[in-house]
Amino acid sequence: MRMSRFGLSLAPPAGWEARIYRREPATEHEVTHPVVHACTRALPAQRGDFGSGVVDLLGPQDVFVSLVEFGTDVADQGLFEVQGRPTLRPSQFRLNGLQRSLPDVSAAQHFYSEGGRAFCLLVVLGAHSRRMALVPRAEAMVGTMQVTSATALRRQGAMP
Repeated sequence: MRMSRFGLSLAPPAGWEARIYRREPATEHEVTHPVVHACTRALPAQRGDFGSGVVDLLGPQDVFVSLVEFGTDVADQGLFEVQGRPTLRPSQFRLNGLQRSLPDVSAAQHFYSEGGRAFCLLVVLGAHSRRMALVPRAEAMVGTMQVTSATALRRQGAMP
């Protein structure tokens, strides 16, 4: 079943749980952006944008995907100059890919722009030793994601 919010949509494959959300700002001046979380196990209610509270629960068969938007003001430049969502490959995953290393857990992180919007895609594998089997599962999930361009969202009145 396809889900859509904030100009992001995805159709999680069987066995995946997914959410598209936007945190409430902590202060009146904070700007928050949409986040997608998808996982092959149940997503806990409390979790950080980049998977804190989730990645330490992954088993050797599990995959976690986080797509965090950074907005239009940084799109297409610097860290976000790369255009289009990357194709995932087993060689991209590193055991030291997380802020806090976990035994045999690996991750790949990609910064890019799509449709005038800037994103960070983080994919975490529950077992680095199983990356040849897990990366196709991650790619099947990521491949369902679609982004509505910033221009189209402005026309719809869905983006400032």
